[in-house]
Amino acid sequence: MTRQAALGLALSLLAAPAFASVIGTNVPAQPITAARIAQLPAAQQPAWKAYLARSDAQEKADRAALAAELKPGETAPPSPPTGHGDGGMPLNKDAAWYASPEARHVADVIVSFQTPAGGWSKNQDRTGALRLPGQPYASDNNSKYLTENDFDAARDPKWGYVGTLDNNATITELRFLAKVALASGKDGEAYRTSFLKGVHYLLNAQFPNGGWPQVWPLEGGYHDAVTFNDNAVSEAADLLTEVSEAKPEFAFVPADLRAKAGVAAKKGRQVIVASQIKVDGKPTIWGQQADPFTLAPVAGRNFEPPALSTGESADLLTYLMSLPDPTPAEITAVHAGVAWLKGAAIMGKAWTGGKGNPEGRRLVDQPGAGPLWSRYYSTAGKPVFGERDKTLRDDANELSLERRNGYAWFGTGPAKAITMYEGWAKTHPAG
Repeated sequence: MTRQAALGLALSLLAAPAFASVIGTNVPAQPITAARIAQLPAAQQPAWKAYLARSDAQEKADRAALAAELKPGETAPPSPPTGHGDGGMPLNKDAAWYASPEARHVADVIVSFQTPAGGWSKNQDRTGALRLPGQPYASDNNSKYLTENDFDAARDPKWGYVGTLDNNATITELRFLAKVALASGKDGEAYRTSFLKGVHYLLNAQFPNGGWPQVWPLEGGYHDAVTFNDNAVSEAADLLTEVSEAKPEFAFVPADLRAKAGVAAKKGRQVIVASQIKVDGKPTIWGQQADPFTLAPVAGRNFEPPALSTGESADLLTYLMSLPDPTPAEITAVHAGVAWLKGAAIMGKAWTGGKGNPEGRRLVDQPGAGPLWSRYYSTAGKPVFGERDKTLRDDANELSLERRNGYAWFGTGPAKAITMYEGWAKTHPAG
């Protein structure tokens, strides 16, 4: 199936009749499988077959390594508690702090929770205890709202997000380790070793087309998609670019690995441009995640449609505008993306209320308010919203109270990208 055909299939349900409330049913993202690879053009198949085989082998190795830490009959320690925020890994402290016992303890905890593949799980407080032998690498990240055939149901509830870029995981650990390694001098060898292993993880996890999945080794479902959510692709490319340039914190990285990092970063940038959604041949913005083969937008969780996503797109535009050496294709992508965002701005409306309000959050008329953007739009430029039961709607006010209060359906993030664009465009005119 071509990318255009896949895009049409993914978004056909979003072409709603006027004034309709329920406009369709969300469909799940498809995983990377041998059967799907067999449908690719012959020239593309070898690289994807090798990628899938590498993922399968690494998952088996990760599981075997964890099991080997326990003696026969020994019970594994409980999973680490779930944390939030920066996980105790601040990246904005002064250089001296990273040589402190506090910072080095965090770095030791990070090293202890690194998976055999080289990545890390998410939502963990790295200021706590070191991982115990046999203790799971990941916290319990299973959804507490699972429904029948839920898109978020784990393939193995006891083995989820074991190595991920979700919620800024792995990238944050790597950047923190680099800072502590630099501050520790000759005493930072363990941190440098762990960092290098993490770089290899990013290289191994990268798709043949340059994208990165949310979880690697692969976990199926939307986790196998090219993930722009939480800046997974752009942050991986950004870090690898800095590694390739031998920035001070990464000067210890061997030249051959720096070269590989540079190639991977370039491919990551290319897949960003390639994934920009075109409507009637005209580039618009990006989806939250894209199919690994067609690059058409795909659904995330039950309530996250395969639609144009403004939050992720604003972040991608900001990343592209931050590049010191944008290609002509990247410059064109920025101009088109910002133009689309400007046209999609909602004026005279406000997203108000909250959990303390019996009616919950609602979109209301408010003269002078705006600009505001819906998180998701159809290819027709109309806001789209979703429920946990997979129904897609065109009116946020008709969502259930739980979904209205429990998700960021509207935001102002694109305004920052547009403001940045006003200065950037002066030195990067449209072609």
